Amino acid sequence: MSPRVSHTRQSRLLSFFDFLYPPLSLLLVSRTEAKMAKFFESVGNFFTGDDQIPWCDRDIIAGCEREVAEANKGSSDEFKSECMMRLSWALVHSRQPEDVQRGIAMLEALISGPSNPLQLRERIYLLAVGYYRSGDYSKSRQLVERCLEIAPDWRQALTLKKTIEDRITKDGVIGIGIAATAVGLVAGGIAAALVRKK
Repeated sequence: MSPRVSHTRQSRLLSFFDFLYPPLSLLLVSRTEAKMAKFFESVGNFFTGDDQIPWCDRDIIAGCEREVAEANKGSSDEFKSECMMRLSWALVHSRQPEDVQRGIAMLEALISGPSNPLQLRERIYLLAVGYYRSGDYSKSRQLVERCLEIAPDWRQALTLKKTIEDRITKDGVIGIGIAATAVGLVAGGIAAALVRKK
């Protein structure tokens, strides 16, 4: 009985140490798998157009709209402003183009109002997200640059800037491919016409 107890105790200790210090081979496999998954995800994102900017569901937008309606019934201006920011965030992160356009309009109006530099930075950033979602990448990039003038090391703005630049590059590569195909078709048509004449 004694050897069995010690074996059980030993296996418990091993399980405990395996929990604290997983075997090195598992760590290496996990890291390799993670790197491979990240690589395939980035390749997939290139072709599907996915990005790291979150999406917002219609339910969240409806909740924010209710919150704004309640805030307009007599809350402080600061609380109303916070509610409007949450709603504009939800709108520019929506999958529905009309919601994104509403968010852009709200943020344009909020930017012209009084705000401190932090609020201005947040509003400009959300406006940049809205323009990115609507496909106006040059306007989005200009707005991100304004954010970075206010806060040069702001990671969210730097990430959005990279996302915009990646999207512009991708669209440029696709555009070049389409143009090259069109030139090839025209050249092929001309060559075929010349061959028929002879």
